[in-house]
Amino acid sequence: MKYLPHELAAVFDRRLGDPHDPLQAFSYARCADLDEREEFPTEICRLLDELGLARHYVPTTHGGALDSYEDLAALLRTVARRDLTVAIAHVSTFLGAASVWLAGERAQADRLAAEIHDGSVVSLALTEQQHGSDLLANRLATAEGENWYRVNGEKWLIGNASRGQFVCVLARTDPAGGPRGFSLLLIDKRQLAPGSFRCLPAVRTVGIRGADISGIEFTEAEIPATAVVGEAGTGLETVLKILQLTRSLCGPLSLGTGDHALRLAVRYSLDHLGPADGSPTADRRLTEAYADLLVAEAVTLAGIRSIHALTGELSVVSAAVKCFVPHTVEQLIADLGTALGAGVFLSRSYLHGAFQKLERDHHIMSIFDGNTFVNLNALINQFPQLAVGHRRRKVDESGLAAAVDLQAELPPHDGAALELISRTGSSLVQSLPAALTELTELAARRAVPAAVGRYADELREITDELHAAMADHRPSARDVPPGAFDLARRWTQVFAAAACVQLWLRNRDAAADSPTAALWADGLWLEAGLARLLAKLRPGVVRDGAVFDRLSDRLHGQYRDGELFSLLHSRMEETV
Repeated sequence: MKYLPHELAAVFDRRLGDPHDPLQAFSYARCADLDEREEFPTEICRLLDELGLARHYVPTTHGGALDSYEDLAALLRTVARRDLTVAIAHVSTFLGAASVWLAGERAQADRLAAEIHDGSVVSLALTEQQHGSDLLANRLATAEGENWYRVNGEKWLIGNASRGQFVCVLARTDPAGGPRGFSLLLIDKRQLAPGSFRCLPAVRTVGIRGADISGIEFTEAEIPATAVVGEAGTGLETVLKILQLTRSLCGPLSLGTGDHALRLAVRYSLDHLGPADGSPTADRRLTEAYADLLVAEAVTLAGIRSIHALTGELSVVSAAVKCFVPHTVEQLIADLGTALGAGVFLSRSYLHGAFQKLERDHHIMSIFDGNTFVNLNALINQFPQLAVGHRRRKVDESGLAAAVDLQAELPPHDGAALELISRTGSSLVQSLPAALTELTELAARRAVPAAVGRYADELREITDELHAAMADHRPSARDVPPGAFDLARRWTQVFAAAACVQLWLRNRDAAADSPTAALWADGLWLEAGLARLLAKLRPGVVRDGAVFDRLSDRLHGQYRDGELFSLLHSRMEETV
C-alpha cells in the first residue's frame, strides 16, 4: 500500500509505540536516561533499522526505499519529535552515503547500499579542527600510486566517526589545493591496516550528549584507487551539491523538535494552570508559537518538494530552509521557555526534563551542515541572480506547481540537475507578486479576511524594496558588509511568506475536505503566519491579534486529539 508522506509517518510512529510508556525502547524516559549517561542510543537505532528507516537512505535504483524526499522528511520529523539526538545519530548514514549516490560508480553505490541494508553505518568527514567551515583550507591529504592512495591527516567533529564502518572523507589530492584539488574517498575502516588509523575521543557537547561526535586520524592509511567517489578533483563540487540535500532535510529535524516543544508547553500549561484559568499571555505565546511552527512547516514542505521539482534552484532553496527553519524553531523554544517559567527547564522535574533536553539539543541545528552565516553568505553570493529574477518575474511554472501543490505527483529526483548557483533565481519568490495579486482579489471579494489583503499589499512593498537593495549590493569575496547578511536574512523571511501564500492558494480547495479544514478555511493559518512574518520584516507595526484567538482553538484541538501540530492530518502514537 502506498501512503502519503504524513500517513507514512503516522504508521511509523505507531510502530514505535507510545513514547510515554517507559517500557518502550524509544520512550522519553529511555532517552532521558541515555542523555544523562551520555550514552549512544544503540538499542533505539537498532529498532529504527528493524523498522526500515535506513532503507529510506538508499535510492530505489540501488535497492532501497528512497524515491521521495518528502517521505524521508516525514519520517525524520517523526523521529526528531521523540528525540533529536536519535534522529541525528541515525541520519548520519544518509549524510555519509549521499555523495556516493550522486557521484559514485554504479558498482560502488550498489556495494554501499548492500552494506547499509546489512546495518553498516556511514559517516561524512569534512571538517578539521583548525579550519572549521573553510573546506578549501583542509590539510588531510593523500599520496597517489598506480592503484592506491595513502591518506594522512585528521578529521574532527564528525558524526559517527567512531561507530561508522565507512567514512566518506574529503581529502586534498592535489598539493596545490583549490576548487579542483580535493576528492572524496569512501574508506572502509575494516579494510585498513592495523595502526593506520585511530578514532579520536568523543567531544563532550552541551546537547545531543549521547551522539557519537568525534574524529578520526589517518597515518599512512593505504586505500584502493576504487575508493574515490566520482572523478578525482571533483570532491568539493560534489560536497556542495549534496549539502543542498542535507540542508533541506534539516527542516524536518527542526520541525519535529518544535512540535515536541510546543506539545510539552501546552501540556505544562494545562497541568499547572488548567484550561479555565490559564494566563492570557501564556496562551498567546503558545498560539504564536503554533503559527511559527506552521510557517516553518510550509517552508519545509516547499523546500523538500523542490528537491524533486526545482532541483536547479536548490542552492538558494536549501540555504533559505536551513537559515529560516532552525532559527524559527530555536526562537520558538526560547519564547515558550520564557512564557512557562523555570519549572519546565528543571532536570527531571517535568516529564523527564524533556524540555530542557530538547532546548540543549536543538542548538546544533544552526551549526549542522554549515552554520547560519555560511548559508546566508551562499544567498549573498546569488544576490545578482535573485535580483534579476525578481525584476523579470521569471518562474519555472511547471516546477513551481509541482513544488507547492501537495496533490501533485513529484517527478523522480535527478541529482545531475543540481547546480552550484541557481541561474534562474527563485521561482517561489519570483512568483510572489502574482500570488499576492490573487490574495488581494480574494480579499476584495471577501473570500479571505481584509487583513490578508492588507498583508499582501505590505508584502509587495517589502519584496520590491528588498530586491532593489539586493541589486545595489556589490559582491565581495572578503569583508562582506553586515548589511548584506541582514538583507539575506530578510530574503529568507520573504521566501517563507512566498511558501505560505503559494501553499495556501494551491491547496485550499483540497484541504476543504480534509480533517484539518478548519485551519485552511478563510485563510486562518495563512493570516496568522503572515502576521508573524511581517512582525519580523516590519517590527514595531501594531497589527490586529484577533487571528491568534481564533487559531487557539485549532492548537488545543490538535493537542487534544493526539494529532501532529500540522497543516496535514497525522495522528501520533502518544497519550495526551
